Amino acid sequence: MVVDDHPMWREGVARDLTEAGFLVVATSGEGRQAVRVAAAARPDVVVLDLQLPDISGVEVILGLRAALPTVRVLMLSASGEQQSVLDAVKAGATGYLVKSTAPAEFLEAVHRTAAGEAVFTPGLAGLVLGEYRRLAAGPGRGSAGAAEPATPQLTERETEVLRLVAKGMSYKQIAQRLGLSHRTVQNHVQNTLGKLQLHNRVELTRYAIERGLDD
Repeated sequence: MVVDDHPMWREGVARDLTEAGFLVVATSGEGRQAVRVAAAARPDVVVLDLQLPDISGVEVILGLRAALPTVRVLMLSASGEQQSVLDAVKAGATGYLVKSTAPAEFLEAVHRTAAGEAVFTPGLAGLVLGEYRRLAAGPGRGSAGAAEPATPQLTERETEVLRLVAKGMSYKQIAQRLGLSHRTVQNHVQNTLGKLQLHNRVELTRYAIERGLDD
């Protein structure tokens, strides 16, 4: 699904996606409408603009995640401001690209988003990881009596993959590092998401960083 208030841009993105083999189930130019339509159309991925005429992209993300908890949201915005990126990711966006991204890179990002990867315009991934590290280092980490989460229930290989996810590596990079296939790495990530009851790779990255697995 494509959500953008500029008709020519919205139609152009939808056309590019269709020509690349994606099924575009809906488009919308307004945030509230997008949430209603998505609840009925049930897209796997929503390509979403940050600035909409009625409500903000962040509010749309929250509405989408409430209606479709497993939906993956790829922000495609003219703004590369740090706060905009962090607000979107905290609301549940899976990735964030600026509109100056090349078409081929955008289509690859949609493929990766559909596969559950966190995709960011170069330079923004480090910003997001840095923010997660800052939050993880805040009050409460390592406090006495705090229950450690479910890392022990992961297999050794799942934990190894999780550490590399926390470092911001793509599935392809992890596969090359560990000598595994892309599909095997993806399966390990999906199994880990299920065990930890998380929804996407962004949440998984935050989980790993909060537990010091990115060291």
